[in-house]
Amino acid sequence: MSENRQQDTSARAVTPRRRLLTAAALVPLLAGAGASAAHAGTSRRTAPHHPGRRDQPGRQDEPHHPGHPDPVRPVPTTVADWSDVMKALGLPGSMVRDEYIHARAPRNDLHVVSYDVKVSSGLALGSHVAFVRYEDGSTLAMGDVTVTEGELQQVSDTLQSHGIAQTALHKHLLAHSPDVWWIHVHAHGHDPVAIARGLRAALDRTGTPPVKPGRPPTKPLDLDARQLDAVLGTKGSNDGGLYKAVFHRRETVIDNGMLMPKGLGASTAFNFQPLGGGKAALNGDFVMVAEEVQNVLKALRRGGISLVELHNHGLTEEPRLFFTHFWAVGNAVELAKALRSALDVTNVVPGGGGGGGDL
Repeated sequence: MSENRQQDTSARAVTPRRRLLTAAALVPLLAGAGASAAHAGTSRRTAPHHPGRRDQPGRQDEPHHPGHPDPVRPVPTTVADWSDVMKALGLPGSMVRDEYIHARAPRNDLHVVSYDVKVSSGLALGSHVAFVRYEDGSTLAMGDVTVTEGELQQVSDTLQSHGIAQTALHKHLLAHSPDVWWIHVHAHGHDPVAIARGLRAALDRTGTPPVKPGRPPTKPLDLDARQLDAVLGTKGSNDGGLYKAVFHRRETVIDNGMLMPKGLGASTAFNFQPLGGGKAALNGDFVMVAEEVQNVLKALRRGGISLVELHNHGLTEEPRLFFTHFWAVGNAVELAKALRSALDVTNVVPGGGGGGGDL
């Protein structure tokens, strides 16, 4: 019994000493964690986000991304740098601000009608993809593949077999015939030619016609572009007879540790197809962060614009981005006024017309 009491006393004496040693060992670790947290908190300039007008003071261009304090950055390239990739893709490409190359494949083979409007390829029917080179030698590719419902499953299987991710499956149009779907694609790796071959194989599972190099013929724009520019607060473009306007998110967008070039995967795009007499068919999409979504949807509906889809294009981007596709037919200027009301509650800046606005 005396021996047991001595063991109990010894154990009680050891326990406080162990606690003291454990606490002492944690002190430098906790101090280091605090220093690291402080460093992370100051590694990138932050500013509060204030939904409202685009010209509102206090808007932020580079919000804090705790998971990626030092993202991999894109490097400038030229058309010549992408010659092998474009050859494998089988499409002509054009540079956007020397930051990425963009290629389009219009679905001129499709004759789609939505609400008695014959939809042109420039309004809503076309595949497109962008390629970006990064400082670590890798390449990011992203875009949309436009498919009929009969093509959808084979194209999906082909993309998957080539390691190309599908990050969204959605529609740009409401009631329309024939049924058309859009697959948002995403690929990242060190072999851009292989990525291009995979995309080409997917396009070959569709009826997409060959695209001739060179600029398409210029068509007159049967809309008052100056008035549309004034309402929207940007300089739109005549893209094959359609009026197009693009806006980019102000924030820095990071996708899986990769810094996105301005506008890539984060654009609001408006397409106006003239119908005569100042009327137009309107199609496009808004890019939004979560707190902007409801205000944009309400503004569009107040302006008589129909909602088509609310979805994501990416899986890992920061900040998290949401997209809504829309549709309307009416006086082009009045539709532009409704769009402007929705623009004013998003954190965007004018990005011009055409180009990377497809993304």
